[in-house]
Amino acid sequence: MRLFLSLACLILLSPFARAADALVFCFENENVRPWRTVEVTGLNFDLLNRVATQTGLSFRYEGTPWKRCLQDLRSGTVDGALAASFRPERRKIAAYPGGDKPDVSKHLHVDRYVVVRRKGSAVNWDGKDFHGLSGPVGAQFGYSVVSDLKEAGTLVDDGAHSPVDVLRKLLHGRVDAVTCLAGEAAALLEEAEFRSLEILPRPYIEKPYYLIMSHAMMASRRATAEAIWNGIQKVRNSAEYKAKERAALAAERKPGK
Repeated sequence: MRLFLSLACLILLSPFARAADALVFCFENENVRPWRTVEVTGLNFDLLNRVATQTGLSFRYEGTPWKRCLQDLRSGTVDGALAASFRPERRKIAAYPGGDKPDVSKHLHVDRYVVVRRKGSAVNWDGKDFHGLSGPVGAQFGYSVVSDLKEAGTLVDDGAHSPVDVLRKLLHGRVDAVTCLAGEAAALLEEAEFRSLEILPRPYIEKPYYLIMSHAMMASRRATAEAIWNGIQKVRNSAEYKAKERAALAAERKPGK
């Protein structure tokens, strides 16, 4: 009997003892292809599901508006959020792999923002500065690129909550250009509605994106969080996943995209 109780205590103390209880990760309920979709498909989910299999954990994904996702992370309603770029102020509500200075080797993926303009527009981006602007640059509400633009002294309109709404502001002349994540911009500009728009050749900025964990998660299950981050690094560096990522990115960037 004592042996049984001792084994039971060891199991309960294990960082994976709650493997049967799904960890809840929120994500923005907008498509960000090829990384994720509102239907819970894409490379981010493929990667994390592989991590779940390797660690014996169970993950549940909840799509919500990005601001709400971060609020739920702050309150500990969810265990983590994907995928977030690094902003110093976000450390108040969540933990990055590696601590105050994120460990880039444990990122989910790297993505870039591109600049979109109306065809024939005089607006340009030379990789350092905008030229020909007479109005604001559009960006999605709550995205880190809003702060990047403002810190560079650019007038920003961040009133739109989806990439479709941002591009429609550009179509209707309410902004002079927009910054969008590359994969989603390429996919949307294939649609008839947006064929009068074009992506400029130089990206605005490139960033790593992370699965960030709530402080409640870190306080109660730090070893599990570390195991997940280590698993992300291992899966992302595997030959099988690398091949899948290359294929998905090549499909997004093929001519006509």
